[in-house]
Amino acid sequence: MSTRLLFVSKGEEASSTRYRALHFFPLWRAAGFEPSHVTASGGVKATVDMLRQAKRADVVVVLRKTFPAALLWLLRRASRRLVFDFDDAIFCNTDGTPSRTRMARFAAMARTCDHVFAGNAFLARHAAAFNPAVTLVPTCVDVTRYRIEADKPADSLDLVWIGSHSTRKYLAEAMPWLKVAADAVPELRLKIVADFDLPGCGVTTLPVAWRAGSEAQELAASHIGIAPMRDDDWSRGKCALKVLQYMAAGLPVVSSKAGANAEVIVEGETGYLVSTVAEWTERIAQLARDAELRRRLGEAGRRLGATDYSVEPVFGRLRSVIEGLA
Repeated sequence: MSTRLLFVSKGEEASSTRYRALHFFPLWRAAGFEPSHVTASGGVKATVDMLRQAKRADVVVVLRKTFPAALLWLLRRASRRLVFDFDDAIFCNTDGTPSRTRMARFAAMARTCDHVFAGNAFLARHAAAFNPAVTLVPTCVDVTRYRIEADKPADSLDLVWIGSHSTRKYLAEAMPWLKVAADAVPELRLKIVADFDLPGCGVTTLPVAWRAGSEAQELAASHIGIAPMRDDDWSRGKCALKVLQYMAAGLPVVSSKAGANAEVIVEGETGYLVSTVAEWTERIAQLARDAELRRRLGEAGRRLGATDYSVEPVFGRLRSVIEGLA
């Protein structure tokens, strides 16, 4: 009889659900498991359905969510084995400041579970304070989806940023150095693959509506991937997804020297880590005038992504833990 896995999340469209659960489903099935997903948001009916399905599963994996004490108690009682998987600093506020409420719920979740999967080293350290059974499982991408040959514009140098309205603040805060970089590289254009634009920001923009079916094509048709971010606890909890997407698409990356981005990018080999306006401008200008450098860094990033951050090797980490629990 195959092992039944139940993944619990806030919804199928959530990034954590797509990248830390759903795209492993074919591999789970091929390995003889029965994976399924249930949404835990939606009121009493959704909660009852979640608990009913948890009773039938051999292992329940909760993705990123924490629960009130009573509901967590019920879920623990219903689950033979309970695993917590998280890829954000959900123990603090989104501006990086401490939150007693969030930390208390996070601590209770980590203590209650049989095992914890953490998306990066920073998150793993916080989880280990409450549960010694922690495995670092980096967010990964299906690199085959990004192996696309695409024509890049000849009359512009396209920096690409991919994200959503929830991370818009990081790009908006990058405008001062982007304006300086645009002065140094007149042909610079900012492609925003998201659900918003930044009109009147002082830099030429190309807004592109994010779609799952076209995101890889839009990245491949760009020249350089950028990943500005803050250096606070909330940002340190980010798991470098956009950096991994850029690398999979064969793009060189310029990123703030912070968080998991600094763990993933190999300085001078797959991209550059920067901290000041001058460094941002210098690296953008350097890559703008050297197509061979862009190609070399992009190919190195693609190889690194395939080796360490693609679906198959990361699935191996997950499978070994789940098999031990089941």
